[in-house]
Amino acid sequence: MTILCRLDELEDPGSKGFEFGSGSSLRRFFIVRRGEKVFGYVNRCPHAGSTLDWNEDAFLDMTRNFIICATHGALFTIEQGRCMAGPCRNRQLEPVPVEVVDGVVRLVPV
Repeated sequence: MTILCRLDELEDPGSKGFEFGSGSSLRRFFIVRRGEKVFGYVNRCPHAGSTLDWNEDAFLDMTRNFIICATHGALFTIEQGRCMAGPCRNRQLEPVPVEVVDGVVRLVPV
């Protein structure tokens, strides 16, 4: 079981990025908190293949209602990772299964 952080360490809404591994086994993903729920996604734009964050842990737009791609401004829903605006409209971010148990955010084993 991989513990990522405590829920109360995330702003609401807020986001945080993570990296595990190195070289060809490097995994980049991020989590977004909305209320008591947390959603996880691979940190890769389905259009450009680039990372989404424009600054460390900065995955949300200015309104904090959408995930934004720093490369071209595509907007994705927090709950489903579906692109609502931009060149990858209707495509989705790749989900990463996460859960909150006793106030701790952790990866769900697959």
